[in-house]
Amino acid sequence: MSIASEITVPNNQSSLNQWLDYLLAIHPSEIDMGLTRVSAVAQSLNVIDLAPAKVITVAGTNGKGTTCAMLAAILRQADFSVGVYSSPHLLHYNERVQINQQDASDASLIEAFCAIEAARGDISLTFFEYATLAGLYLFKAAKVDVVILEVGLGGRLDATNIIDSTATVLTSIDLDHQEYLGDTRELVGREKAGVFRSNCLAIIGEPDLPLSVTDYANQISTSLYRVGYEFNYHKDHNQPQRWHFTSAQQSYKGLVVPRLPLANAASVVALLSHIWSHISQQQINQGLQQVQLAGRLEQVSEQPLVLLDVAHNPHAARYLAQQLQAYQGRRIVALCGMLKDKDIKSVLATLAEQISHWNFVSLDNPRGASAQALCQALPNDSCREHVSEFTNIASAWQAIQATVNADDVLIVFGSFYTVAGFKSL
Repeated sequence: MSIASEITVPNNQSSLNQWLDYLLAIHPSEIDMGLTRVSAVAQSLNVIDLAPAKVITVAGTNGKGTTCAMLAAILRQADFSVGVYSSPHLLHYNERVQINQQDASDASLIEAFCAIEAARGDISLTFFEYATLAGLYLFKAAKVDVVILEVGLGGRLDATNIIDSTATVLTSIDLDHQEYLGDTRELVGREKAGVFRSNCLAIIGEPDLPLSVTDYANQISTSLYRVGYEFNYHKDHNQPQRWHFTSAQQSYKGLVVPRLPLANAASVVALLSHIWSHISQQQINQGLQQVQLAGRLEQVSEQPLVLLDVAHNPHAARYLAQQLQAYQGRRIVALCGMLKDKDIKSVLATLAEQISHWNFVSLDNPRGASAQALCQALPNDSCREHVSEFTNIASAWQAIQATVNADDVLIVFGSFYTVAGFKSL
């Protein structure tokens, strides 16, 4: 007898938590790459084609979530109805499916799960595949104008890749999830390029593009639109809160600098210049001005300044280190918890010089690294003189509050789990 047959199947009267427990229980592995199973269920559900909606698929090592958020905010300013599918969530599962910047309700997700359960027959689906199908089901039902799909892992074999997109955005390429995507940028690039479509546009925000991406694009006749080649951007030296965008299609002077990474804003504007060129600079500015995303250099306190960032790989750590330069001269304290399958040494080495005191926490997760292991991963003994170790985030925060000064900066980072754990305090 299979495990699934022993589990009670929830129904439309069940709670969302009952459904989520069920979804976690019925598939043996969290990650099960491949599109055959999820495609078959999508066909049965009639969500494999989302026309007449335009579909934008966003892939990359980092910057996917911020790119999706900025694109959605600007499209909303221009009165488009927009569905965004993203992962993982920080506090509530509902965050994964948004329509017009509102999280999906429990009731709508339960309706989607009931429909997926009926359509899947004896096909086994992962937790992520259920979420993806639920997003597609709700976007189709809402008849949104634009669907924005954030790739979960890689691209080629990610569940989001069952949908043919109007255009794609590739934000950045670096090493992460090496066991699935390969241990070189060339291999990772090829996996991410798997979301490209023949004779469609791909906006490239990665300045150092691996050859594998260009080769695959040429092979299937994807039009690459690359930063540093087909479009450029730079900050205004006289007005630090403004930036300029130039391309053959469109040029903008005096765009608003968003709270999110400017490189991703430039990719968004490049995409708009091709597909929605009628959107005005005022609408772009309004979108950029209001957009924010939880856990991306999110400020949650003024004195001391507390910033939350989900940076968990070397590429994200380099960006975080750049941002922390703005606080030079102030004491920077870190609260850090990481998963043991990440490149912990490189992440900590990237930030080591800027951190005055480390507070390491063990994450309550099978993949979590211990506080002790994090301490051992610091680049040298002098760093280890300024370390406190904790078994959980609550006790770390209690200790930090007793020692931190009003003009200090606390950066909470290392994993979605770390940021979510801190936010839930």
